[in-house]
Amino acid sequence: MNLPIETPALLFSATSLILLAYTNRFLTIATIVRGLKVSYEQNQTKSILLEIKNLNLRITLIRQMQMFGVLSLFFSVFAMTLLFTGIQDWGTYMFGFSLLLLLISLAISFWEISISANALRVHLSDLIEEAKQHTKKAN
Repeated sequence: MNLPIETPALLFSATSLILLAYTNRFLTIATIVRGLKVSYEQNQTKSILLEIKNLNLRITLIRQMQMFGVLSLFFSVFAMTLLFTGIQDWGTYMFGFSLLLLLISLAISFWEISISANALRVHLSDLIEEAKQHTKKAN
């Protein structure tokens, strides 16, 4: 298979944007954790501890997403170097490996998003339950 050097270069912009999105997710969660820590110091409830545990898992997943994304970019650059020097077969293999690493990063991202969505559903169910109780009291 003949792989042109431009093909691995196509991953640069996509991977850079994905890594930026991962970093934004990490920073947002870090801000939430800091706020929850303050809340826990003021009002030590089990729900805050459970939420912090959930966020800790999500931070770990985001770190893994970033790691696999960076490795994908690294091996894509390495593949371009091999293709540039005329080592076509190894360049093709390295590019395939970089695609596999990107797929792993995206799969972990999907897992993290699923955890996030489930956490939001828990919050919404609590709010819906409170609204039902408030409506019963009002009647």
